[in-house]
Amino acid sequence: MAATEKDGRKHHIGLKQGDVGRYVLLPGDPGRVETIASRFDNPRLVMQRREYTTWVGELDGVPVACTSTGIGCPSTAIAVEELHDIGADTFIRVGTSGSMQPHIKPGSLGVISGAIRDEGTSRHYLPIEFPAVADLDVTIALREAALASGFPSYVGVAQSKDSFYGQHAPERMPIADDLKRRWKAWMAGGAICSEMEAATLFIVAATLGARAGGTMLILGNPEQRPMTADEEAACDINRVIDAGVGGLRRLIAADRASGRLSR
Repeated sequence: MAATEKDGRKHHIGLKQGDVGRYVLLPGDPGRVETIASRFDNPRLVMQRREYTTWVGELDGVPVACTSTGIGCPSTAIAVEELHDIGADTFIRVGTSGSMQPHIKPGSLGVISGAIRDEGTSRHYLPIEFPAVADLDVTIALREAALASGFPSYVGVAQSKDSFYGQHAPERMPIADDLKRRWKAWMAGGAICSEMEAATLFIVAATLGARAGGTMLILGNPEQRPMTADEEAACDINRVIDAGVGGLRRLIAADRASGRLSR
């Protein structure tokens, strides 16, 4: 059981049983939670504690929530553990990432089918040989929503890293040669984007018997050149927010049709 205070609230996220439903959207940035929740019916703030801000509401008559995880895998693992302990069982990461392929332009949508475990948190759950894979039903729903958006979209593997500046300024790191070599390997393997949470989200969900997936707004360029003004203009965070909420609506509909919502 996740750490619980005397009043029943989870120690880090500040929520208790009944505060959220089964479905939770997970941005990193607390500042994006209210924007995401504005797509809900009857949105309301229920808690702000540390990096964890939570709003709740309904989609198509079903309780849903949005909780920020902060940046990186350790705080993401805490959020998923504690949210699961109060009843959530389906998690969708909604965030931003960096392009890892020359043909994937800024402003594109990425649907994460799996993640490279280039981070440390997930190793405290399962051996590195165990793959970090998204739930198929969640991934299909997110793919459908991304396609319906009309924006360029890609389904594929993300690199989940622990060091932002290890990617963006590898040349000043004592292990620069290794960082650059590994980056080239991830690109050669077809990874579509680089971010900082998906691998741990997928591994923690696997150990809990929960479902998880992710959709990303893809920014930047794999060679780390600055974006042009036109590229920056294409990077509207609302693209990925709408795709994430649209994917969740599709998943709810599929769960209702299959009888999963009645369980």
